[in-house]
Amino acid sequence: MARKGYYFDLAFFSKFCKDLKIMFPRWNSGTVFLFACLLCLVLLEQFVVYYVGLLASEFYQVFGNKDWNGFKRHLIYSVTLIVSIAFIVSTKKFVSSEFYVTSRHLITKRLHSSYFADINYYKLNILDNNIDNVDQRITQDVSKMCNSFSLIIADLLVSPFTIVYYTYTTWTSTGFIGPICVFAFFVISSVINKFLMSPVVQLVFSQERLEGDFRFQHVQFRSSCESAAFLRCGQAELKKANEKLLQLVHVQHRLVFSQFPLNFSVYMAAYFGSILSYVILAIPVFSGVYDHLSPADLSALISENAFVTIYLISCFTRLIDMAPEVTDIAGTAHRIGQLLEQADSLSDSEELCDTKTSVSSIGFSHSGATVYMLDNVSVSPPTNSANGQVLFEGLNLKLEIGVNILISGDSGCGKSSLLRALDGLWPVTEGSIDCSLSRSSSEIFFLPQKSYLTNGSLRQQITFPDYEELSIGKEQQLIEYLKLTELSHLLERVKSFDFPVKWNWYNILSPGEIQRIGFVRLFYHQPRFAVLDEATSQMDIEMEKKLYTQCIQMKITLLSVGHRSTLRHFHQFELNLTRLHVEEKEDNIVTWQMEPIENKLYSSNL
Repeated sequence: MARKGYYFDLAFFSKFCKDLKIMFPRWNSGTVFLFACLLCLVLLEQFVVYYVGLLASEFYQVFGNKDWNGFKRHLIYSVTLIVSIAFIVSTKKFVSSEFYVTSRHLITKRLHSSYFADINYYKLNILDNNIDNVDQRITQDVSKMCNSFSLIIADLLVSPFTIVYYTYTTWTSTGFIGPICVFAFFVISSVINKFLMSPVVQLVFSQERLEGDFRFQHVQFRSSCESAAFLRCGQAELKKANEKLLQLVHVQHRLVFSQFPLNFSVYMAAYFGSILSYVILAIPVFSGVYDHLSPADLSALISENAFVTIYLISCFTRLIDMAPEVTDIAGTAHRIGQLLEQADSLSDSEELCDTKTSVSSIGFSHSGATVYMLDNVSVSPPTNSANGQVLFEGLNLKLEIGVNILISGDSGCGKSSLLRALDGLWPVTEGSIDCSLSRSSSEIFFLPQKSYLTNGSLRQQITFPDYEELSIGKEQQLIEYLKLTELSHLLERVKSFDFPVKWNWYNILSPGEIQRIGFVRLFYHQPRFAVLDEATSQMDIEMEKKLYTQCIQMKITLLSVGHRSTLRHFHQFELNLTRLHVEEKEDNIVTWQMEPIENKLYSSNL
């Protein structure tokens, strides 16, 4: 399928209008106030600039008349204007920067609200092939777009008024031929730049995407640098990093070549405008309109009229000079708008747990409440579902409180995929899954093979994903859980649960310690139902026994995935997934079977 193009077109304006609604959420918002201040400052700047532009003509006048007193008065007046314009311009820069920071904050928060809603971050990063480098779009593209917008928007809006005023003053000094020449000059330059800008917008979009790919290559290597060091894989990763770099540089070269004619057109218009002003002034001068003036008066008049004409041309050339910023805005606005639309569509269509018809259960019965009911469930990888790949199909299962189930089977047969389907990470291709509990940490808790470690204090690690304030007053309980998991040394190291550590926890903890932190979280939240995906694979058997025993004592119902036979002691049933090769289909299918386990945990010998 051909790659979709991104240009300076109606699609850009549609996406950018959505960004503007986020920037200006209400008429009395901070950004509206800053924008109004910015507009006022730009208007005031244009007013003062007009009088600054006339300073030279007044100096010609006093010099021609050798008026010493007039020179002193005009010098004081000139210094006052210069101080004023310097203050106005610096204030405009300050307000523009504040507007950039505030608008970036609003758009980023808006993206965050959709990105972190439910599991949208997982779907956008893992399941969606249309959105690349989500982190770059949020952190860099938003910043780039808001900065470029804050730099040009006020001047862009004020330009029509200044153009009208200076068109009138040019017409009064040079006749109709002056404005006509300037307008023709601008129209020709704008048409040329429009054709030159479109390919630049597309390449800016591609460059931002490849910048993200290149950065991700280094981030991925940095996060796994110890594993890489054991493998001595520097040369292999060097080749991959250089390939990413080559792709990026190739597009950047294309962008540079595409920007060359655009820059040439922009600078040609800027410098040619200064000559055009004198060409326009030559018409009344050489036609004898000013023959009645003295040399001093003629010099002053030429200086004044030259300023008016040059400034009219400057108004147009400033619009032309905005082309690079506009291309940056267009390229990044496409990427931000694409992310926003996709994230919002996920939020609108989100249904984690479908409540469908009742389902049949497998052949066991207990008095506990039902947590999950699976009716004829088939699961395919989301990225391969269109190709017909099915991991397993026709699964009927009831998961109840008080019934611990172990899921076993060969690697790659779909054990973790089943957990993803239970948690709503992957949609089911057929059948239905009914979930009766909420996904709060006190109801259902998922413990993956490698626990996610957040930034922050030890208390934040333990109470995650809940707010750490909820654990205030429970320090003794947290200490007991650390002792149980043999992680007391962590508290000794940081001295306090709330000590603000600066390090990366992944670099401090071993794989086994990371898994034990996960169990500390599990014990702290004490959910009714826990799903453990090989959560003890990095521990010894004694530690595994201690932690599973604690789960049972806390009456946490377990659904575990694991390969060790020792896990059977802590479960009543085993769901075995087996991959079989079917020659007729030239494919592998997964069969499932539920069997009771001779449970030794509750015997008197334990």
